[in-house]
Amino acid sequence: MRNFTFQNETKIEFGKESYKKLPEQFKKDGIDKILMVYGRNSIKKIGLYDTLIKDLKDAGIEVIEISGVQPNPRLSLVKEGLEKFKNEKCQAILAVGGGSVIDTSKAISAGYFYDGDIWDLFAKKAPVKEGLPIYTILTLSATGSEMNGNAVITNEKTNQKWDISSKALFPVVSYIPPELQFSLPKSQTINGGVDAISHVMEFYFDTTPRTEIQDALAEGIIKTVIKATETLIEDPEDYQCRAALAWGATLALNGLLATGKQGGDWSSHMIEHALSAKTDVAHGKGLAIVFPAFLEFSKSKIMEKLDRFAEKIFGIDTGNKGYDSDLAIKALKDWYRKIGQPVKLNQIGVEENQIEEIAENAAQISPFGQIHNMNKKEILEVLKISYK
Repeated sequence: MRNFTFQNETKIEFGKESYKKLPEQFKKDGIDKILMVYGRNSIKKIGLYDTLIKDLKDAGIEVIEISGVQPNPRLSLVKEGLEKFKNEKCQAILAVGGGSVIDTSKAISAGYFYDGDIWDLFAKKAPVKEGLPIYTILTLSATGSEMNGNAVITNEKTNQKWDISSKALFPVVSYIPPELQFSLPKSQTINGGVDAISHVMEFYFDTTPRTEIQDALAEGIIKTVIKATETLIEDPEDYQCRAALAWGATLALNGLLATGKQGGDWSSHMIEHALSAKTDVAHGKGLAIVFPAFLEFSKSKIMEKLDRFAEKIFGIDTGNKGYDSDLAIKALKDWYRKIGQPVKLNQIGVEENQIEEIAENAAQISPFGQIHNMNKKEILEVLKISYK
């Protein structure tokens, strides 16, 4: 285990109707005008929109709105939100939704303090030094964005899906009421579960030696999310499973599992970003395809950890014949199939002749990765594995 510093600035309010505390929090923080960012109609269908508007109005807080955030959130809406925030002279951002809404809000937050083209921050031409105060109400657990400083945005003009990360972008307070996720479509619950365990696996397969406590925490989160996801497919209103999935997704990427490690690998995520930039596939679906392929590509370097993964996560005894990494990868893919996820590129309509273009897109930000030094050649090999 390496030396580390761990600090997380976000306050979490977890539980039923926890968002009811929001107006009081705004008044405490001296905020009386906000930009509320949300998706399309889901928060209106569940009654959250009307409740929030009334409660905030009663507390004397003016609400300016921007809606229409999509999965794989777009740069154009970020720019629209940034302009509205400035013109209306808002004081803070309220993100009501899942990771796409929160990431859009973080991009607005970062762009407010930058005089140039906001995409410069994603292209790493300038650092994110400051951010506006962000508050979140989580309605879809997946990305962990409610308790970290990361954001991923798609530039629809260039087909680039890139990220920013800064301590300045941690939300001030995030409210996680599990009951708001009861009405989610089954596919979103499944994608959220896959996204959450993928974040955990990025740290789990980090090659730093002797990280027993982190590995045990990771295994506990993965097993819990798997069990909760399976239950929620059959009973979407199981509150305790909703709560377990929600908290598991938050813990997956709030920095805890990164402690004492080398930061995780993240090759699978970088490749999937290129895939979804080109195809607009849901992030969870893309990861179900790419991550097992990356593990297959990397198995010679992580055989011992794959052996442990097979035993601890799926209860597979690999016996005394040495490591059998294929058992772990097969078990992971079998679980994805069980919950209805694709595991091959051709299952989402990607043609073999598109693989080169996707690899080229991902290679724009290479080299990346901790297990390998991933360049276009290696990226292409992973994609070929994921197609077969």
